[in-house]
Amino acid sequence: MLFRDMPLIEPVLQALGEEGYTNPTPIQQQAIPAILQRKDLLGVAQTGTGKTAAFTIPVLQLMQEDALKEAGKHAQIHTLILTPTRELAIQIGESIAAYGRHLRLRHLVVFGGVSQHPQTEALRRGVDILVATPGRLLDLIQQGYITLRHIRFFILDEADRMLDMGFVHDVRRVISHLPAKRQTLFFSATMPKEIQDLANVLLTNPVKVEVTPASSTADIINQSLYHVDKASKFRLLQHLLENPAIQSLLVFTQMKHAADKLAKQLVKCGIQADAIHGNKSQNARQRALENFKNRNIRVLVATDIAARGIDIDDLAHVLNFDLPNVPETYVHRIGRTGRAGASGTAISFCDHSEMDFLKDIQKLIRKSIPLVSGHPFEGMAPAIPSVQAQPQRPRPAAGNRKPVHRSHRPKFNRRMADQ
Repeated sequence: MLFRDMPLIEPVLQALGEEGYTNPTPIQQQAIPAILQRKDLLGVAQTGTGKTAAFTIPVLQLMQEDALKEAGKHAQIHTLILTPTRELAIQIGESIAAYGRHLRLRHLVVFGGVSQHPQTEALRRGVDILVATPGRLLDLIQQGYITLRHIRFFILDEADRMLDMGFVHDVRRVISHLPAKRQTLFFSATMPKEIQDLANVLLTNPVKVEVTPASSTADIINQSLYHVDKASKFRLLQHLLENPAIQSLLVFTQMKHAADKLAKQLVKCGIQADAIHGNKSQNARQRALENFKNRNIRVLVATDIAARGIDIDDLAHVLNFDLPNVPETYVHRIGRTGRAGASGTAISFCDHSEMDFLKDIQKLIRKSIPLVSGHPFEGMAPAIPSVQAQPQRPRPAAGNRKPVHRSHRPKFNRRMADQ
């Protein structure tokens, strides 16, 4: 199927052609016609499947068909797209600008961490489509800069990420400001019970689109696992970066300070790198991301705030320096590569303390990650050590046993127990 075969208006088709898009992805094939029929939609799709275009394209067309923006009339917010992170909000804004370049519709992206003045000035001039993160949106509503009473199209993107980041209560507050009559599009990569309950409240007789099993990993992503001591992880990373085939590498760490430390270590070794995480200003984050996209730096070190908000064309390599403690996060991290049908490579380091995380991840994706053995820094103890049977000593009769004083009992050693 081609986009030309879908019931899309010429200005949208022209924009898609200028972007070089001819074939819709599976979720776009299923979602776009249903949305154009003005039905509520529940989309279950992992990252990298093209879902941003799946809701952006038809909503732009519906707004154009409804003539929501008339000449000389002050624009009102008729579409709200709620998303968890700044990076993802910016990405959606870029998609709206691209697909709607031939339509007379104004859009605005609002998020926290920056001055609100430019955002409020844009709101005064009039906005048709608003892309927002929950916190800044509620602030602007409370200050009277935004009203949602004219909303006709509400899109909740990355709903499960909202749950992970503790935004569900904020989402419910936003929903309380929406009119009852609207078209709602709900997207999530996974469907835990709380997210399913939220979907049940929001949607009316929705069309369900599920293009891949929830939390599955793309078959085209080549996954590999390195067992390595924690102290040797950096040296192993240096060793892998000696391969010139790794032209750019997105590295994930668990902690913000670890991301900064790792980036500084790489720079000290002559490898161009930068870090991106929640403690950095929005300008610093955008600058690092742009430098990475433009290949001015080779390595971008990120925390999970960027796991779903980074969309980089032709990113071939992702590395988990630390394994995530939430297995679904692994799926979102490696989903930064292998996008839009391209191949990709996902590398993971695992030290002894992360074995439980690894087991949870492999249980979720329903397969073992191929292990790379024989590398120079392989020094991890076996996951499940063999236990040799010891000859049992005859136990004395109950009456002959000596009581063991509390101070003489062996202390429990968690490290030994973990071995």
